[in-house]
Amino acid sequence: MTNDYAQPEALVSTQWVADNLHTPNVRIVESDEDLLLYGQGHIPGSIMIDWVNDLNDSIRRDYLDREGFEALCRRCGIGNDTTVVFYGDKSNWWACYALWVFRLYGHQHVRIMNGGRKKWVDEGREMNKQTPAYPASGYKAQARADYKIRAFREQVMEHVRSSLPLVDVRSPKEYTGEMMHMEAYPQEGALRGGHIPGARSIPWARAANEDGTFKNADELRQIYEVEQHLAPDQNVVAYCRIGERSSHTWFVLTYLLGYPNVRNYDGSWTEWGNLVGAPIERP
Repeated sequence: MTNDYAQPEALVSTQWVADNLHTPNVRIVESDEDLLLYGQGHIPGSIMIDWVNDLNDSIRRDYLDREGFEALCRRCGIGNDTTVVFYGDKSNWWACYALWVFRLYGHQHVRIMNGGRKKWVDEGREMNKQTPAYPASGYKAQARADYKIRAFREQVMEHVRSSLPLVDVRSPKEYTGEMMHMEAYPQEGALRGGHIPGARSIPWARAANEDGTFKNADELRQIYEVEQHLAPDQNVVAYCRIGERSSHTWFVLTYLLGYPNVRNYDGSWTEWGNLVGAPIERP
């Protein structure tokens, strides 16, 4: 078995991060589901990007606009040529979500710290509670690439009509419609349960090891290609409940397996399960 990822530079090790804590053109970003974790201790010099308050519009169900993204990067001291390394809890699923939003605005130099917060903590590496301040940058964002790596319900409907590959990365019980969210979470957000017709059930966590790192390339190809018959030349759309778990799968397919045409349907089941007349499948 090998680690011949399509873009191995997209992952950095905990040791690489430790060696680059003071590298001027590197910014370490923590993005967690549990927003209290950063205050309990974080990688020295890292900044927090809150997926709720920093990345989302406060009123519309959408992401911050171009000006908002520029303001975020400027106050975080992130320049257009800064290498941004994301890490977080839950095997980096929110870190992948933050990275995906950065890619929506065309930021090129993005990385994931393999293993995330768990691996850093498990290795006993240094943490502190100091919130760093960096000089403001003059960041200039590209227009948001909504139709390159993001899918909307109209495109998903066309996928269904054309029998193109859809990947449902939620838990098996969410896929069958028994639950609206993972176990131990509030069962809310949609009026109907089930999955989008034709979607293949590939839970996001299958791509992760127990220590939070990504499985190697051979193991990933076994899951996505041998078992589920996906291929790099396909037009793939991934979804979950609100788009965060599917960002993890988008990262795996795009960066680790080299699929050039993968989009994240961030409306996901919260939107689809509430659409009037939307087709829904159950076993």
